[in-house]
Amino acid sequence: MHPTPAQPPRAAHDREIESLAEFDEVVRAHGTLSGYRVQAVDLTGRTRVLLSADSAGAVFLGCPMDPEAEARVRAGGALVFPPIPGLPFDPYRGHVYTPGELYAGLGEGYEATPDARAYAWFQATKADGDVFASLLRAVHDDSVSDALDELLAGARVVGVMGGHAMARGSLAYEGAARLGRELARAGFTVATGGGPGAMEAANLGAYAAPFGDRMLEDALRLLAKAPSFTPSVTDWARAAFEVRERWPQGGASVALPTWFYGHEPPNAFAGHIAKYFSNATREDGLLARCTAGVVFLPGAAGTVQEVFDNATPNYYGSRGEPTPMVLVDRAHWTQRLPAWPLLAALARERPMESRIALVDRIEEAPAALKRLGG
Repeated sequence: MHPTPAQPPRAAHDREIESLAEFDEVVRAHGTLSGYRVQAVDLTGRTRVLLSADSAGAVFLGCPMDPEAEARVRAGGALVFPPIPGLPFDPYRGHVYTPGELYAGLGEGYEATPDARAYAWFQATKADGDVFASLLRAVHDDSVSDALDELLAGARVVGVMGGHAMARGSLAYEGAARLGRELARAGFTVATGGGPGAMEAANLGAYAAPFGDRMLEDALRLLAKAPSFTPSVTDWARAAFEVRERWPQGGASVALPTWFYGHEPPNAFAGHIAKYFSNATREDGLLARCTAGVVFLPGAAGTVQEVFDNATPNYYGSRGEPTPMVLVDRAHWTQRLPAWPLLAALARERPMESRIALVDRIEEAPAALKRLGG
């Protein structure tokens, strides 16, 4: 009979161990692993600790360890989820992705990268009904959400939504990049859907925020050599990494892309990438975390969906006070895709009415966001 699990010693996120350094600090400071959750930490060099420390109620998620140590912690009341061999991703990961992690091996071509291999795995497993594969996707996405919550705790997050078709070298792309830069310089954390086009431009702008204005002009010219991720994702991504190498240590922003749209690669300018298998989880999670508002640039069906996905909790107040919504390009949102009249009708005589705005030019968006309380 296993011992009764000890009560977790700290609040939820404080009892998560996500690195070997954290593991050593917990053991040094508390002398116990009881109640902790250890995520994807290689413990093969910590056998002596595992053989001696109290592990009642601990959970080990994808942590390599010696068989003797694994048997000992199981006998001590721990729950052990072993690593899954052969996967191109870690379902138990404790951190969001970095561009370098997703694009490792780009020198051999995009198809060699972890991002491309994870998409290939998703394509091969999503239609076969295998409950194990769907379980792995769900565990991965939940782990990413947990890591994202830790990352964004206390941040003033502004989302920038827009279409993937916006080409590098265009005036629209430049405008979106300037928007991202201004928002970042104003102290906001910029968040996007993480793909190409308007999303990449906003993340690029945030990356450029610590540099002088000339840096963004030069970066835009360099990127224009590969205006789209078609026909070559490899060339498109290499141009982005060339910018990052020329101007290292740019500003941080957040991206939430998805392997559901795996033909659209993630952009390399967000410092933190929370990539999901489930697009529904990704969409709702992105908008829910935009606590300081969302700017909607011209887009097609996906952006229209995001407008009303964001409007719904604002309408019902299901996430508390409505958050600002700024739609950019009056002609686009009143004539080409007339989402604004419907949004305004929904908002009429409700608290969200004072939190929505329509502006003509992208340069007006930051002031509108500030006016609405972002």
